[in-house]
Amino acid sequence: MDNVIIITGAGRGIGAATALAAARAGYRICINYLADDASAHRVLEQVRALGAEAITVRADVSVEDEIIQLFQRVDKELGLVTALVNNAGTIGHQSRVEEMSEFRLLKLMKTNVVGPMLCARHALQRMSTRHGGPGGAIVNVSSVAARLGSPNEYVDYAASKGALDTFTLGLAKEVAGEGVRVNGVRPGYIFTDFHALSGDAERVHKLEPGIPMGRGGQAAEVAEAILWLLSDKASYTTGSFIDLGGGR
Repeated sequence: MDNVIIITGAGRGIGAATALAAARAGYRICINYLADDASAHRVLEQVRALGAEAITVRADVSVEDEIIQLFQRVDKELGLVTALVNNAGTIGHQSRVEEMSEFRLLKLMKTNVVGPMLCARHALQRMSTRHGGPGGAIVNVSSVAARLGSPNEYVDYAASKGALDTFTLGLAKEVAGEGVRVNGVRPGYIFTDFHALSGDAERVHKLEPGIPMGRGGQAAEVAEAILWLLSDKASYTTGSFIDLGGGR
């Protein structure tokens, strides 16, 4: 059986590193992205250079109509999805809760919580043996912020990842008997351009002295954990999390 993977937010950072790792592991790959065509196509060229069959699909995975179109493209061009990595996410500028607007909160929760739930829904309709599927695996990309709360920075982001963790646990138990495993990874301070969205592109460098291991992490290190959770090597693992926070 061909392994077909959808990676949301795969045009950069952890998502892009996961696409490269998936290419090396022999997956057929859908590189989903929101807006940056040039970045997504660079990733596409890199995974194809590794011999992988791959496509890019531009879609906002917080909007179900676009998710439906994404999965239909994959059905037609790559085949039945067997792996989903819910990696797409967003964050606001550092601020206290009393300064956060309703618009900010709704946008963040829709992207970080509702989006992964909807993507999982459409993946399960294809993967689950309950629907005649072959089984599969889902990995949700959370954050150590779910454990730490991120006070005075972005409590809303931390809360969204806490919700994603709870979803991971509940869904894992719900579909454990249907051939689908659901797990999560919790990255900490990882060198990607995601931190620029919070208003501090140099954040990882500034905070390295407070990390027990003394350094920030690399996107490829997170990608290796994701690929392990997707693989048969993790065949008895569901409802679990791998923390990648350098000891935080």
